[in-house]
Amino acid sequence: MQPQARIHIIVYGDVQGVFFRAGTVSEAKKLGLKGWVRNNPDGSVEMVAEGDKTALGRLLEWCAHGPAGASVSKVEHRWVDAAGEFADFVVRY
Repeated sequence: MQPQARIHIIVYGDVQGVFFRAGTVSEAKKLGLKGWVRNNPDGSVEMVAEGDKTALGRLLEWCAHGPAGASVSKVEHRWVDAAGEFADFVVRY
């Protein structure tokens, strides 16, 4: 088992109003991740996820295309140390 890690991701493009947040929650839960996702005022979608580093890498790969209807133009990410503060993966408003 790999040590727990944390990733902060911001996805740009046509990513709001296309079920990106719901898709992210579904994907994260399938991967066994915890954290949150939210829409930002600038039209981007931001998330913080914790879990197995391999699973986090899969979430990052998923973010490159997102759900059907999304048009991703750029994905920024940074790895940070896990804090273990999340109980589930949820949408933040």
